[in-house]
Amino acid sequence: MELRHLRYFVAVAREQSFTRAADLMHVAQPALSKQVQQFEEEFGLALIERGSRPVRLTEPGRVIYEQALQILERVDDLRETGRRLRVAERNSFRIGFVASTLYGRLPEILRGYRLKRPDVDMTLLELLTLEQIAALKEGRIDVGFGRVEIEDPAITRVLLRNETLIVAVPMAWDAARPAGPLKMADLADSALILYPKSARPNNADRILALFREHGVRPPVIHEVRELQTALGLVAAEAGVCVVPASIERLRRDGVAYRPLDEERALIPVIMSYRKNDPSPEIGLILQCVKEDYEREGLAFGV
Repeated sequence: MELRHLRYFVAVAREQSFTRAADLMHVAQPALSKQVQQFEEEFGLALIERGSRPVRLTEPGRVIYEQALQILERVDDLRETGRRLRVAERNSFRIGFVASTLYGRLPEILRGYRLKRPDVDMTLLELLTLEQIAALKEGRIDVGFGRVEIEDPAITRVLLRNETLIVAVPMAWDAARPAGPLKMADLADSALILYPKSARPNNADRILALFREHGVRPPVIHEVRELQTALGLVAAEAGVCVVPASIERLRRDGVAYRPLDEERALIPVIMSYRKNDPSPEIGLILQCVKEDYEREGLAFGV
């Protein structure tokens, strides 16, 4: 049984005529009659009184007719639901981000995107970079802004920029040392506060690698889940924390920031999206990034 059988049967019942029903459905009358006959054979019942003029339904035919109407109405509802979902899909843009990017240029970039696409419903989800990759592949987000270089054949990554790393230190720690940039060796005797405490790879791996490259092994390492918690521990003089330079915009009592005088003290900002994604929004958000960087005098892709 196919939907066309229901539609042909309902048309005959409504029009009370095979001829008018055939005209309405734009099919030849013999073809329509055959389809209705096949429909009856599915039930093993006569649904139409043969030879009646106008066409009349049998008692079983009236029951089947009411059910067929409900089914076709549900099918039409489903089609309309699908249409609305397609429109919503086209008019929505879901963005994943790691928390630290909110202290960089991401808010300004998203404001620029909103100005260009005021009709698009933009959804923001805080996700670690590893979580963003999974969310992209599952279709839960359309683009992600992260910090970790994760290789995946299904994902395209674009390096937006490399951001300088700095050190968040307790005020007392800062006051007890000469002013100016720090070397990694200056952190050798201090407890290190790392974030996020989550599935690897993540931001913590890059920081630990930086310490290893300079032969520095922190005496104590505290791992925490969130940036705010890490800075809270710095304020409590529990240790120091290496963070992106943009975090300095997040002022917190008891915390000072020092630059790092190390060439490789960098952390990337990476935009990720599904490979071969045809959405024009991908190109537009990338354009917004480039326009923002140009205004701010930031080099793109380095």
